[in-house]
Amino acid sequence: MFRLPRRALVAIPAVALVLATAACSGGGKAPETNTDGGGGQAADTPKMKIAMISHAPPGDAFFDVIIKGAEDAAAKDNVDFQYSGDGDVTQQAQFVQVAIDAKVDGIAVSIPNPDALKPVLLKAKDAGIPVVAYNAGDRDWQSTGALSFYGEPEVLSGQVAGAELTKGGYKHALCVVQAQGQVQLEDRCAGIKEKFSGTTDEIFANGTDTGAYVSTIKAKLASDSSIDAVVTLGPALGVAVANDLKSSGKEVAVATYAMNDDVYPLLASGDLIFTIDQQPWLQGYMSIDSLWFYKKNGTILGANQSIPTGPVVLDKTNVAEVQKYAEIGDR
Repeated sequence: MFRLPRRALVAIPAVALVLATAACSGGGKAPETNTDGGGGQAADTPKMKIAMISHAPPGDAFFDVIIKGAEDAAAKDNVDFQYSGDGDVTQQAQFVQVAIDAKVDGIAVSIPNPDALKPVLLKAKDAGIPVVAYNAGDRDWQSTGALSFYGEPEVLSGQVAGAELTKGGYKHALCVVQAQGQVQLEDRCAGIKEKFSGTTDEIFANGTDTGAYVSTIKAKLASDSSIDAVVTLGPALGVAVANDLKSSGKEVAVATYAMNDDVYPLLASGDLIFTIDQQPWLQGYMSIDSLWFYKKNGTILGANQSIPTGPVVLDKTNVAEVQKYAEIGDR
């Protein structure tokens, strides 16, 4: 159910997902004659200003794909797209306030810490600014006043990973959280525990220091030789662990979450046994496009339910099919 068939194409919702190119700060091609935003032309609706705010630090490769999806939608929808991101939730809240003060037409925001962001997001609602959530916050986004959520149900994604580990015959898994206080990471580990038939341990390792992160995992493996699988929760960290364990001759399987350019060859070789893909381009595209639809005619997608973009299991049997889209920036 959750595995992309080897020869299957990625399904795109029928809401005029049309590729284009846009600069982050707007400008670009003048509007053409198309009233519904489809057909590959820019919409002729008035220019809108939409702010996208994330919990990712600058240069995060995974969020670059989300931004690409958002830019593509912005080009099609005649949107002035403005992006900002920071791993500090306090700074993230400040970005939201700046968007409110600028009287933007819509806000797309990831919500890794609902308690910290809820007050300022409710301010946006009170100011009449529509908000959609994406990527993080599937558990509590409704309480923030957001219209919709586009992303991966994280407990479900953990359950899918746990089922894959069981299918692979593993007996003792280590789930590694790289950022404390981010509920989506904790939910992944919780889901693994629910569906993995073996034993699951959970530890914290500092994901902002890759060397220390790998060392923490290796120390845990040295102290418990029964661990036969490590699940990292971010692609760059998964790559670092897989490469280190391979070079040291340690026979422990490594799985991860999400994609970057370095993940593809490791999946193809089996050095990463699988990754859980949540289709970040789609998250970015839908976030901007749904706000455009809402401003155009009051349309709200999702009926107050999360709209999942994953999980999709990728491994050596189907990774080539997705990689060809990643090479042109669309996955």
